[in-house]
Amino acid sequence: MATKITMPRLSDTMTEGTVATWLKKVGDKVSEGDILAEIETDKATMEFESFNSGTLLYIGINEGETAAVDSLLAIIGKEGEDISGLISGGNSTLTTTEVKAEAPAEEQPTIDNSQSTALPKGVVVVTMPRLSDTMTEGTVATWLKKVGDKVSEGDILAEIETDKATMEFESFNAGTLLFIGINEGQSAPVDSVLAIIGPDGTDITGVAENFKKGGASVAPATTVEATTSSNVVATSTEVAPTENGGRIFASPLAKQIAKDKGINLSQVKGSGENGRITKSDVENFTTSAAASSQSQTVVTPSAVEVPTTVVKPFVPAGETFSEEIKNSQMRKTIAKRLSESIFTAPHFYLTIEVTMDEAMKSRAVINSVPDTKVSFNDMVIKACAMALKKHPKVNSQWKEDAITINHHVNVGVAVAVEDGLVVPVLRFTDQMSLSQIGGNVKDLAGKAKSKKLQPAEMEGSTFTVSNLGMFGIQSFTSIINQPNSAILSVGAIEEKPVVKNGQIVVGNTMVLTLACDHRTVDGATGAQFLQTLRQYLENPVTMLA
Repeated sequence: MATKITMPRLSDTMTEGTVATWLKKVGDKVSEGDILAEIETDKATMEFESFNSGTLLYIGINEGETAAVDSLLAIIGKEGEDISGLISGGNSTLTTTEVKAEAPAEEQPTIDNSQSTALPKGVVVVTMPRLSDTMTEGTVATWLKKVGDKVSEGDILAEIETDKATMEFESFNAGTLLFIGINEGQSAPVDSVLAIIGPDGTDITGVAENFKKGGASVAPATTVEATTSSNVVATSTEVAPTENGGRIFASPLAKQIAKDKGINLSQVKGSGENGRITKSDVENFTTSAAASSQSQTVVTPSAVEVPTTVVKPFVPAGETFSEEIKNSQMRKTIAKRLSESIFTAPHFYLTIEVTMDEAMKSRAVINSVPDTKVSFNDMVIKACAMALKKHPKVNSQWKEDAITINHHVNVGVAVAVEDGLVVPVLRFTDQMSLSQIGGNVKDLAGKAKSKKLQPAEMEGSTFTVSNLGMFGIQSFTSIINQPNSAILSVGAIEEKPVVKNGQIVVGNTMVLTLACDHRTVDGATGAQFLQTLRQYLENPVTMLA
């Protein structure tokens, strides 16, 4: 009996999905556990597995098309089975899509027959990708290829500035760069024509214009290119080509580590589900060739980095002078999101002063261990994570119809970069040791400052810590990083007179200020959280209990 497969809900906020790639075509045999398609949600591109066995009889949503959750995605059944009743009953707006079994997947017809516009053979339109969950437009910082240049699969086409970082944009297509749709310094919305790649000498007159006018007439075959042509898109699983032309599956982190170490993923055996290559598989893979490639990879970036110096304009005494600096995507997003936060969330602030003498002694002992280095900020992050487990209401999110209490702790750490501020996330912070927190913070901060943070590394925080103590700031207040309900502002440790047991002695104190969203966190709840936080910091040994 045939089974209808509907568009799954792959995230809590997903209302519709886009089929990025079909890995099966009509007529193919399907086994339980086979990957049917890659589906792009509002947060990531994910593999969709089949829970049924049989023959793929019908595809209801073609590559590049978007449909609501529970729409008819496919039908699986016995070969030759009559499914006309299922199709008509599944969705009256759908029409049967017949794809010849011998036709390769990339040649599946995804263009509405009512549209006469078609791409020339071998031509691919690459569009501005959505490289983060909040990105609505991107700016081309630098083109590394120019019109007429040969492009190979994996070449870096351009550097694209998003609202969170500047990222390299790779080509997953080979050919000649025939057209550039967005020049350096220009901004354009997501899905705008970024470039056109195809055989040298191909006439592409009208392709870009028709794409802009008709959108869907050319987009289905190209939207996939836009969303998959960069290794920085947050995906749950990425597909890499093997040397013999086959396909292998690897997580984004595994792929990035393999790229950094110069490891060929086709040589790595995956230990994950369905043979997926995981981070540990790549880290445990060692060969002499991989080692030599790694040394080459480490040297290469420093060779291409060119130090830039800011030349200050000469201003004669007594003359006025001003200049305008174009707002980056990051600055625009910071302005938008923080304005929304301060004007929509009723902020209130709670401040405490914490004695740090015991924390200083504990840190000195910890750092005496060889190859171990933790900071006071690492200790604050660890204490916050443990306090959040005891006070989950602070670890919450406001929604119009309900409050979400998070029982997992993902602490975001505010990092200042040249263009503004980014918040990389430490996932499951409460389960990390102090040295693990220190290592991860150092790694993420380094990526942030070199603009190599992946979107997935900046998503999913449940609480945020902002530390300006290293700049000598005694105390300050922060704006909540929504959808979080609270953010902790950490000041400098100061040596000052304090009263202990009725005596004035020299002590070391630090001021902490908690900004709370009053819709989710009441004053007493925030105060109890700060009391627990104080206990952990003033007696660090209790964090080991």
